[in-house]
Amino acid sequence: MPTSTSKYRYVTCDATKCVGCQLCEYICSYAKTGEFNTYRSRIRTVRAQEILVTAVTCRTCEDAPCVIACPRDSLTQDALTGIIHIDAGRCDGCTWCIEACDFGAISINPGTKLAEICDQCEDLEEGPQCVKWCPKEALELTTPDQRAQEARRKLAIQEVIGAR
Repeated sequence: MPTSTSKYRYVTCDATKCVGCQLCEYICSYAKTGEFNTYRSRIRTVRAQEILVTAVTCRTCEDAPCVIACPRDSLTQDALTGIIHIDAGRCDGCTWCIEACDFGAISINPGTKLAEICDQCEDLEEGPQCVKWCPKEALELTTPDQRAQEARRKLAIQEVIGAR
């Protein structure tokens, strides 16, 4: 499984908490298009194993392969946030960005035939609506370093509990 190589924040999912309700997909599509339609979402729930579900969205990779792969220079990455922006005037829906993304985080809008990707609801003060509305609090806006630190903390707690 690919890993994120980013210093930027992105939405991550704790698969031990995710129940696959798809509310993140519905709320994302509503926030972006005004309709509840999972096919228009910029986050996807995927079954990782028979009983394990997780959600996948843009990982804001450093030196993002999708940006590099775009032959029309229609994708750019914000240097401060890492968010990928798509210039609708340049994008022709060639899908090279989709091919380049290790996470399957880019889709083609069936109406416009243009690429779409998570922008962390940067236009909304509350931030990513999927994180805000997740009923199991499985989604979080974080960085790879923060995730690693949390994993180390959990491991240390388990070791202390196991030593008793």
